[in-house]
Amino acid sequence: MEVFPGKILVVDDEPDIVEFISYNLKSKGYLVAAARDGVEAIRKAKDFRPDLILLDIMMPNKDGIETIKELRTMHEFDDTVIIFLTALHDEKYEIEGLKIGADDYISKPIKPELLATRIGSALRRFRKDDEQEQKQTFGELEINKTKFTVSFKGEEILLAKKEFELLSLLASKPGRVFLRNEILQRVWGTDVIVGDRTIDVHIRKIRQKAGIDLITTVKGVGYKFEMA
Repeated sequence: MEVFPGKILVVDDEPDIVEFISYNLKSKGYLVAAARDGVEAIRKAKDFRPDLILLDIMMPNKDGIETIKELRTMHEFDDTVIIFLTALHDEKYEIEGLKIGADDYISKPIKPELLATRIGSALRRFRKDDEQEQKQTFGELEINKTKFTVSFKGEEILLAKKEFELLSLLASKPGRVFLRNEILQRVWGTDVIVGDRTIDVHIRKIRQKAGIDLITTVKGVGYKFEMA
């Protein structure tokens, strides 16, 4: 049986770019689907279940920023690599894109071979992460997702279920800023109505129980795991 290196969704409102990128990725063995805007991208992603999404920023109906914000609230795309591929060279867009969940930011134009290399590298990195044991170690801090335990210097830190889930989510991608809305969606889900203060209370309890700086507040944006 033929093994494909991965499934990629190319999202761009310029047909020539989509055709060019799709042709080159298919020549590398990838399965490729395409969408012309964010609305179609989300619909296609649910059906196609891509390993990686190449996402333009400036698009009609729903732009790339709005699209990634929505995708990052959906559990089915927790392990999906999302890379912005855009003609926007403004640093503020790159910073914002990485803050809201992009795994990489690539400026157009880019040579096909280099793009394929960046894609391959991103997929290998994330697959390696998926294969690792469900235990994360940060210095003397250990988070065991299998046993649902947290310990520091060998001493167990007793966290409530939602506190553990919140810490585990933030620690899953150290340094990445998780938006408040994304945290609410992924920890509490859509079936339970909770306010923003709920996150603040849980963050404060984690800090108190751990006795160390685990979580950094990014004012007006969200939180990130970053041990001092």
